[in-house]
Amino acid sequence: MLIQYPENRIYFTSDTHFGHKKILGFCHRPFNSIEEHDSALINNWNSVVSPNDTVFHLGDFGFGGIGFLRNIIDQLNGNIILIIGNHDWRNMVKPIRDLFTECVSQARITVGDRTVYLNHFPYLCFERQNPYNTNYAIQLFGHVHSGPLSEGSDIERLQYCFPTQYDVGVDNNNFTPISWRQIQKNIEVQISTFKAHKILENQ
Repeated sequence: MLIQYPENRIYFTSDTHFGHKKILGFCHRPFNSIEEHDSALINNWNSVVSPNDTVFHLGDFGFGGIGFLRNIIDQLNGNIILIIGNHDWRNMVKPIRDLFTECVSQARITVGDRTVYLNHFPYLCFERQNPYNTNYAIQLFGHVHSGPLSEGSDIERLQYCFPTQYDVGVDNNNFTPISWRQIQKNIEVQISTFKAHKILENQ
């Protein structure tokens, strides 16, 4: 999927887990019920995403049958492209796939002049991962449930990530899709911090 996307009309998110009651405890999400959780995530989504925007959802969308998932999707703004997560595969029958604009296992897209790799999981390595390359690529992922409240079992593995990678999952982004422009700012901060640490190590 090597497609050019406009910088101001594209958002990313992951691991919404709509309808998944146990996610409240697993990730310490601050909601009293799954109904309150789902309603809050829908409202947060629509507060930033407009009907004509594109949202890449990087997996683990929701738990439930086609009727439940259709009801959720019908309430969400934007054209949703699902990068299939480990919990989504069980639901990937054609009627459910057809609820989304597109469903793919992973993607390589271009936003502005930047190459962006999309997968449910963080990559170990990828093209132009080096932050010292001015033409560095970015890899966006979910799955790990990082964030101020969550204690995902895979968080320790993030120490191996490059500063050109970013977790777009809701636990890491105030339960709201994150814009491309904000991702760029966050990546720039990560790169600056990385370079500063390298300078200190070499002194």
